[in-house]
Amino acid sequence: MMITVIGRGHSGTRSMSHTLSASGVFMGEPLNGSGDLLPPEKMYDACRVFAKYVEYKGGVEWDFSKVLSMEPVPEFIKLIEDYLVTVLNSVSENKGWKIPETTLVYPWIVKMFPDIKYIHWVRDPRDCILNSHKTDDLNDFGINYTKSKDIRENRAYSWKYQRELMKATPDPKNLLKLRFEDMVFNQDETLKKLEDYLGIKMAKIEMRTDSVGRWKEDTGKYMFDIFKDDMKECGYEF
Repeated sequence: MMITVIGRGHSGTRSMSHTLSASGVFMGEPLNGSGDLLPPEKMYDACRVFAKYVEYKGGVEWDFSKVLSMEPVPEFIKLIEDYLVTVLNSVSENKGWKIPETTLVYPWIVKMFPDIKYIHWVRDPRDCILNSHKTDDLNDFGINYTKSKDIRENRAYSWKYQRELMKATPDPKNLLKLRFEDMVFNQDETLKKLEDYLGIKMAKIEMRTDSVGRWKEDTGKYMFDIFKDDMKECGYEF
């Protein structure tokens, strides 16, 4: 069985990667403290190849029709296979990987690996954009958007872009949707969902309750109108 986690940076995906590792799933090597498979450069390059086929329509609208209809180009496939070499070559019964940038190429990952187990991971965007991440500026990955001088606004666009891409991609054969906050406050229930989905015993790791609702003590801007529809859809109140 192979598993990957789809979720934006700072959405708490490290907790999922650490849980999988603690449960005996080989997550590639080497890993950093966030449970990301390293080195990341081949994945970053694959994101830039993918972005060439996404058209920006203005505001928070992107046309994903090309990437959804076409097959991954050979250059992309080679970059992903090189990035995942330790996972693909592993003889472990259960294996996978996690790096937030996988979300930026999600449709083509599904085309390359249609039968693996996907975990959709979301977190309240108000918490998700408080700190910096590699994907804060979509331009760094060749993705066009209306860039602002306000870094928080750019992070909001990054969150929205990745959310739109996740929603636009047809659901793969195997998909489980989870929220970071449920992992924090309802860990036993969340682990049971994972056990039923993956068919393996899940280990329990320490989760910090103070990681939820940090926006309430933040003095900067953390709420944007572009979040509202998705927050409702994901069950977040505002």
